[in-house]
Order: sequence, then C-alpha cells, then structure tokens
Amino acid sequence: MKLRHTLAFAALLAALGAVPLQSLSGAAIAADAPAAAEAKAGWYSRIVDADFVARYAVLPKPDGVQIIDSRPTARKYDPGHIPTALSLPDSQFDKLADKLPQDKATLLIFYCDGLECMLSHNSAFRAEKLGYTDIRVYAAGFPDWVKNGHMAAISVPHLKKLMDEGAPMALVDSRPKERKYDKGHIPGAISLPDSQFDKLVDRLPADKASPLYFYCEGLTCRLSSDSAAKAVKLGYTQVKVVPEGYPEWERLYGAGPTAEGAAAAKPVIQAGKESGTIAVASFEKIYKEAPDTIHLIDVREPNEFAAGTFKGAVNVPVNTLEKRIDELPADKPIVFFCGAGGRSGEAHDMVQLYKPALKTFFLNADIKWARDGSYTMVEKN
Repeated sequence: MKLRHTLAFAALLAALGAVPLQSLSGAAIAADAPAAAEAKAGWYSRIVDADFVARYAVLPKPDGVQIIDSRPTARKYDPGHIPTALSLPDSQFDKLADKLPQDKATLLIFYCDGLECMLSHNSAFRAEKLGYTDIRVYAAGFPDWVKNGHMAAISVPHLKKLMDEGAPMALVDSRPKERKYDKGHIPGAISLPDSQFDKLVDRLPADKASPLYFYCEGLTCRLSSDSAAKAVKLGYTQVKVVPEGYPEWERLYGAGPTAEGAAAAKPVIQAGKESGTIAVASFEKIYKEAPDTIHLIDVREPNEFAAGTFKGAVNVPVNTLEKRIDELPADKPIVFFCGAGGRSGEAHDMVQLYKPALKTFFLNADIKWARDGSYTMVEKN
C-alpha cells in the first residue's frame, strides 16, 4: 500500500510539470526535498530533484541559498548552467573555496553533469568538512534541468565569445530604455523593455528558431527572466538568460554604447546601383559600426543558414516569406540577403508589393561565409 501511495504522489508531481523560472522568487527554504534518484555508492546522502532546485533558481536571487555548479567553467558552465548558479569547479574547490558564502548555515545545492557525475558529490563532502551544515546535491544535474523544461543561462564571457565569433543571435536588453539602455548597454543589443514586451514584440526575429539571449541589471533583476518566459510562450525554441547582465559586462569589458553615442555614429544607408539594393560598402560600414540599426534577414534555406551567415541575422527562407510577411519588424530598415542576390531581390520585391510601408533593401552580391563568421563579398555590376 505504501508503494502505491508513493507512485501516485510521483505521478502527481509529474503532472504538475516544471516550476517556471520566475514563479517562486522569494520562496521560503524547505527543510528537505524528495530524492531524485536511488543513491549510489559514494554519493552525498541528501539528494534533491529539479522541482526543489527550481525554488531557488530565480531572479532576484534569494538570500540564504547558493546553487553551485561543480563542472569545469569554460567547457561546461559558461555555455549553459542553472540560473543564479556559482561556478566552482570541483577540481579547484580548495583554491576557490573563498567564493562560498561566509555563513555556514547557508543552503548549498551542488550539481554537475548527471547521475554518473561525481563532481557535485565530491564538492558537497568538501563543503561539509569546511563546516557547512545545510547541503544538498541535485544528482541528476544540468541535463535533467534542461530535460524538465527549465530555462538555461549562459555567462557573460560566453556571450562575448559568441559575439566575437559572429554567432547568429538576438541579444535583448529588458531594462527600461531611457533610464538604463540609453545610458549604456551591451553592444548590439536591442531595447525591448519587459514592461512593453507585448507592444514591442515585433522587434524580435520572425524566425522562432532564432537564438535569443535576454539580460537586465544583474542577479537582483527579474526583467530578463520574465521576458524570456514570455518569448518561450510565443514559441521561441532557443531562449536563454544572461543573469549577471549589464553590470557584469561593464565590469569585465567596460561601459557599452549610449543612445547619444549610437545616434552620433549612426551611418546612413547608401543605395546600390540597382533599385532596392544597398551598396556593399555602405552595408559593411553599418555591419561593422552599427549593426543594431538594421534587421538582417537571410532568405536562404535552413541548411545554408546553418553553414554560415552574418552575425545577428535571422532565417526566413524566401519560399516561406509570403506566409510570414506580417511577422516582419517595422522598427528598423530590413536588409535581405542570400548567396548571389537572386532570392534576396525576390524577397525585397515581394515585401514592396504586399507591405510597401516597410523599408527594405537587398544585397546584390556574391557572398560566401565560413563557420567562424568571416565572409567574402563581391558586389555585382
């Protein structure tokens, strides 16, 4: 009978689904949590599951608790971790132990890379030896976190790496525009304040598979996680948050551009030789100096897009454009491009026919991309 009750309770938990990232900010710390898996030899004794961790992986970051990622920083933590988690690799535990909270009564939740990973258990035992009294291990770890539908986070250094590599992305600043974004933001970010998300949602890429990264004012700010959750509800499939946000960017890389500086440097679009085109020299100046002043839309097929494209571009194959034409953003000029100018010219003509109010251009050029984001481009006569 006890077994049947246990199984029924487990089924109820499964039916309830994952706890939303933003739903439990400030929740009280529970004394215990159900075990996520049967304990194995060498495991730390107090095991918790994804639902327990989700109570604390929220913004603003709750007091009295610290989630800790025991995996290698650059190879694992930076490209994907549980929001608010501290990177403290088990291999460097003794060296970096001073990053742990000073209060030994703080709830510590360690995790690593799944049920076969012992790094989190090893770190938990080490923390116990240091005198910490309230320790848990999320044994199923980060793979289980993602599997349960919870939001993943990336670090600011990894965001910088992606930007330097020219990785396709839409970077979204969820802070108030005049009070925060205009006074300094991460280069290339679009301003989409969370309070105006529904009104300005057309600033997001039309392609729901586009990578989206949301940030705001650090671990005390929930605007980015709220906006990210809204984007997921709209059907975007590659959504992540950058919890440390602009303060960490400024600390590591200096202050970002301001509205005044961006306006002063905003280049003017110069038309090319053919009607509707943008001159290659003009495009390259804008792409280098003010990429956030235009929308880049790659009208090639998804496999071509995946093989290489311009940083920040979204993929809308030309054969899908007519059905998706109402998704096109209207806040900035659109530059269509392909590999030779044919499909991009067709996209421009189609939009001018059906939605002439949109300001569109196309690149009439032979373009080849490498996976590292570099490209060669020759304008056609």
